[in-house]
Amino acid sequence: MAQNLRSAGPGLSFLKSAGQKDLPSFSCSLHILVLHVKRHLEQITGVGPRPVGSQENEVLTVGYLLEQIEDIRARTAAGPHRVTVDVQRPTGSFSIDFLGGFTSFYDRVSNIAVKLEPKRGAQHLMLANCHFDTVANSPGASDDAVSCAVMLEVLHALANQSTPLHHGVVFLFNGAEENVLQASHGFITQHPWAKQVRAFINLEAAGVGGKEVVFQTGPENPWLVQAYVHAAKHPFASVVGQEVFQSGVIPSDTDFRIYRDFGNIPGIDLAFIENGFIYHTKYDTANRILTDSIQRAGDNILAVLKHLVTSEKLADSSEYRHGNMVFFDLLGVIAVAYPARVGTIINYMVAAATFLYLAKKASLPGNRGGRYVRDLACATGVAVLGWFVTLLSVLIVALLVTLLGRSMFWYTHFYAAICLYGAAATGKMILIHTLAKNLYYGVSFQILGDLYFDVSLLLWCCSLVWLTQRGLCSAYVPMLMVAFPLVTRLLLTKEFKHRGASLKYSGLYLLGLALPYVHFMFLFWVVFEIFTPIMGRSGTEIPPEVVMASLVTLTIVFLSSYFLHFVYLVRSTKWILAALGSVFVIMFLLVSAGLFFPYSGNPNSPRPKRIFLQHTTRTFHNLQGRVESRDSGIWINSFDFTAVQHVTPQIPEINDSIRTRCREDRPFCGYPWFLPVKFLSRKNWYLPAPEVSPGSPVDFSLTSKEETSWGTVKMTFSVKGPSHMSLYLMPHRGASLSTWSLGDGTPQFDLNGEYFVFYSHGLDAAPWTFWFEIQPPTEPDPAGPEGMISVAISTHYFFGEDRRTAQLEEILQKFPTWAFPSSWVSTYDMYRY
Repeated sequence: MAQNLRSAGPGLSFLKSAGQKDLPSFSCSLHILVLHVKRHLEQITGVGPRPVGSQENEVLTVGYLLEQIEDIRARTAAGPHRVTVDVQRPTGSFSIDFLGGFTSFYDRVSNIAVKLEPKRGAQHLMLANCHFDTVANSPGASDDAVSCAVMLEVLHALANQSTPLHHGVVFLFNGAEENVLQASHGFITQHPWAKQVRAFINLEAAGVGGKEVVFQTGPENPWLVQAYVHAAKHPFASVVGQEVFQSGVIPSDTDFRIYRDFGNIPGIDLAFIENGFIYHTKYDTANRILTDSIQRAGDNILAVLKHLVTSEKLADSSEYRHGNMVFFDLLGVIAVAYPARVGTIINYMVAAATFLYLAKKASLPGNRGGRYVRDLACATGVAVLGWFVTLLSVLIVALLVTLLGRSMFWYTHFYAAICLYGAAATGKMILIHTLAKNLYYGVSFQILGDLYFDVSLLLWCCSLVWLTQRGLCSAYVPMLMVAFPLVTRLLLTKEFKHRGASLKYSGLYLLGLALPYVHFMFLFWVVFEIFTPIMGRSGTEIPPEVVMASLVTLTIVFLSSYFLHFVYLVRSTKWILAALGSVFVIMFLLVSAGLFFPYSGNPNSPRPKRIFLQHTTRTFHNLQGRVESRDSGIWINSFDFTAVQHVTPQIPEINDSIRTRCREDRPFCGYPWFLPVKFLSRKNWYLPAPEVSPGSPVDFSLTSKEETSWGTVKMTFSVKGPSHMSLYLMPHRGASLSTWSLGDGTPQFDLNGEYFVFYSHGLDAAPWTFWFEIQPPTEPDPAGPEGMISVAISTHYFFGEDRRTAQLEEILQKFPTWAFPSSWVSTYDMYRY
């Protein structure tokens, strides 16, 4: 099937330009395709940022997409397919455990659903999802306009086929993903077509351009992975990425979660991951999306969709539901996939072969077997101790760098982290094993080399068994790191015995390790590609030097495992240690001197510092409804560890003298958090400024309050305000929320016991009405605030005239080019009841 999909027949190649006749040459068709997608991309991003509720998102972008879809429908009307368009404006609510847990409410957000099916109709549908909305202050070319542009071309290519599809496809152009996955929830829980959807492909971005990686599949349904492996022209997939992402280590989420959890349908999640430094910034522009990225994405999405809509498995996916898949690609050339149960068998077979190999040595006649076991145990202890000592030593270096105020020196100069932490880790490992070699006085180098090879084999084998027992598909990595070295060593046994560490042996040994090591290094490249930019937006509480030093050290530890025995084979390591020591000392001095500035404003390769500024007015009411206090200022948040260390010299008024303190008696510390991320950024600053007066101020009122027969108090509220608001509920000590009108009716609290509700609306939304029931405290808390509960509402003005003030404009002008200040106007109003 994959081979057939790559043929150049009419309508069967993504390289064919939509609406064009067969073109005379391959290169010409490729050029035309890129021009079409680029044109869509430039039109969508040309209107600027597209936050939910803005004219740019709800009118201009929706209008452009509908115009293009209507053009496709008109061009393909004579063909065997029918194109149906539905503009959905759903209203709904749900709770999610993302960012510690909160509840979301949306009203009349936008979805454009396009159903492509044979004219006879289709009972089963495949879903392809992109989103066209953006965060404030970013044109969102990669996240996610390019996916929508590609989807338009895929839609035309499939609609233009002369052979009818077996099943239908819904192309969902989703207008509220950045508002924490709201539009996808509206589609999958409310749209009538959703009941026919059997599987989905979600197109996302965590970077700007590059290759799109499959980083989530399932749940279960291994046939989806097999479809991708068979059909994708440029496979880039890893089950390791899936298990890392689903562990929650990466502070992000996609519409995949909504379709999986609320739609109970399986899918494939793809995302661009390169250059995450400019993700969600003003630099995410159309000109940074390379032609190759567009072509790769188009080829893969079209091929996989074609495969799925012609698959019999889509019609009855429940029959093929059970089981997981081990999947990975080899340098993007080919993809490998096999059922997890097969992987378990392979893993245990490799582990058994390894233990037989070691058992054979342990059963040598005389006292040689017993001595081998003792030596192996001792050498294993040395190796494991060496790992911990190395990691501890490098972490001490990271702590020194942090105390010197040089955190994130590698953010723009990644090689500097490799030179500093890599040299320290490698040098320490070699030093430990050079010293350990003296413990084996009189033992031949060949015996020692053989022994420490067995140590590495044993440790990798133990990790293989452990991961397999835990049911992790990522166990294929240690399987490769055991199988290939074991086979290589068995084949080279005679060569090693006769010549030791000769050039021929070394060359053949490296050749045997090439495949697992190349794949392993590729995995670590992906890890650094993702986690290095994340350190620039992970908040002020996570020390980035600890993370980077740990990642570099673990990389060195893993990659050095099968090379440690060379330390015991060579006569001297002093020149290697001297070289590594020199590199470390020089790099440490350069870092200490501050020669590696973390950020860059270079337009060709920006590495901006992210700063969020809200010009806000805060009003606090007491139990009687009177204003207790009121103030205004510019609230400043830095979302990386360096805080305002590098900003203060440029803007002296932003300094630690205006740093805020959390008021525990106020919901969310008394500040207008847009999302519940205060645990990530505990350092923020409040610069006094005049009051804000938005043209559409919030209207918040308690419309009713009544005692129920079961002892609770029911309170109903009405809110009218801008498109983005945050509601905070903080029951006082002894009180508790029992139920409310949001989500599934069960209040979802965050990590600190407070309740956060994220609200947004599209155009022409009615006032938001909600209620909750609270169980009053049995006794008042003399040390706490008065009443049963504190309720606060914050508004966020992300677009239009209300988003700017003269004071914001003035301070924005002072920021250096290497900073990306994202700013808007907000208000915060708190009430006691």
